[in-house]
Amino acid sequence: MQTAAYFERIADSPPKLRMFLQAMPKGADLHNHLGGSVYAEDYLHWADADDLCIATDSYRIVQPPCNTPGRMPVRGVAENDYARYSRAIDTLSVRGWENHVGDPAVAGYDRFFSTFDAFRGAAEGNVGKAIAVTREAAARDHVGYVELMVKPKAARALQQAVETKAGTDDDFAALSSILNPLLPAVIEQARAEFDGYDTEIAAIEGCKTAQPAPACAVEVRYQIPARRNQSAARVFAEFALGFAMAEADPRFVGVNIAAPEHDPVSLRDYTLHMRMLAFLKSRHPAVPLSLHAGELTLGLVPPRDLHSHIRDAVEIAGAKRIGHGVDIAYEGEAPKLLKRMARDRVAVEINLSSNAAILGVKGRDHPLTLYREAGVPVVLSTDDQGVLRSDMTNEYLRAVQEHRLRYLDLKQIARNGLEYAFVSGASLWQSHVGGATVAPCATSGAVPSIACTQFLNANPKAQLQWRLEQDLAKFESGLYQ
Repeated sequence: MQTAAYFERIADSPPKLRMFLQAMPKGADLHNHLGGSVYAEDYLHWADADDLCIATDSYRIVQPPCNTPGRMPVRGVAENDYARYSRAIDTLSVRGWENHVGDPAVAGYDRFFSTFDAFRGAAEGNVGKAIAVTREAAARDHVGYVELMVKPKAARALQQAVETKAGTDDDFAALSSILNPLLPAVIEQARAEFDGYDTEIAAIEGCKTAQPAPACAVEVRYQIPARRNQSAARVFAEFALGFAMAEADPRFVGVNIAAPEHDPVSLRDYTLHMRMLAFLKSRHPAVPLSLHAGELTLGLVPPRDLHSHIRDAVEIAGAKRIGHGVDIAYEGEAPKLLKRMARDRVAVEINLSSNAAILGVKGRDHPLTLYREAGVPVVLSTDDQGVLRSDMTNEYLRAVQEHRLRYLDLKQIARNGLEYAFVSGASLWQSHVGGATVAPCATSGAVPSIACTQFLNANPKAQLQWRLEQDLAKFESGLYQ
């Protein structure tokens, strides 16, 4: 094919490859933490507008007053004090980490995870703006669909309700009996919260005007992640809200688990968390799970902690997608697990920049090729593009440079992003991704037939997939004009 041949001619030229990949339609970003997707410059801009402060010892964004010892106003720093502005950007991100910029005594995982507390002060009041800039980034990268991990503020009421219930950590029925009466009111609060974000985003992007911004065309859905390194009861409360929201509001499509997997509490409670998910999944079988699992490597934790996290996420919790999956080679009976994941089409969300910065795993050490050779479906995703100073195009670029993926491989990955997305509806594909389309659309060309249009209107997933195919065709034909 002409496009694949052109790709081969430019594959060894990073500038030309970047231009090609920037313009290439990429389907979906399925592993994206909202807070970490925002660049430090945006957080500092919002902190300036909100009259927030910088702590001069840690360069974290903190609340006023700013005229006290150890604090300084954010306002004016960008224009008048570049050294401090630059130091703040380094604190809110891992800028330069892979090029050995920064304190060599601070491990990549510690520097990465410390950023979330550092920018939290600016993030909490600007969720709508964060969603807007994330959609803008997706539009620039020609990504049509994003699943964002974000927790409604209303979750705090559920956490508080179970906080003092000592002794109930593994009594899931008892925890449910506490939470279930509270869920309807919390769900309504969360829906109202996101209604407000929708209104704010539409105003920012001009989505209801005659000239909407490109970001308006990016479809967004949400996963609710539980923070795994807190008390078990609070984790259960966050899981319960995630399942309930996914059933109550079509904007919410799945449940996840986040926070450092190597944290002592996360390691101690890992199997307990999987059992919690299995319990809730049995009561809400239609709600899909995408679980962070295997974001570990030898040396970060003892070998015993590399043995079963991915398998437990698949076999106990019933995850449909795995986030990271880096330690697959250390899993007990890894070949058997890979066969199951391939058979059951359990997709892996590959986060190359993240794994390099946090775990130091990249190039041939990364299991992307292993998964692909085993027939396990993979997608590329950004994870925390703001913290990582990356974007989706860079993830595709790394896949080419570090793993020798070619154009048809990338095209398959772009299609996989929508096939394994949790967006509702049937797939455009009959049996395998990129093969024959479903019967109503089998004879359609660039313009769908009446039957195909009816099918697409009834199935949002297929509609997104149809749009991707049209975008890919336009991209491929435009290379030679």
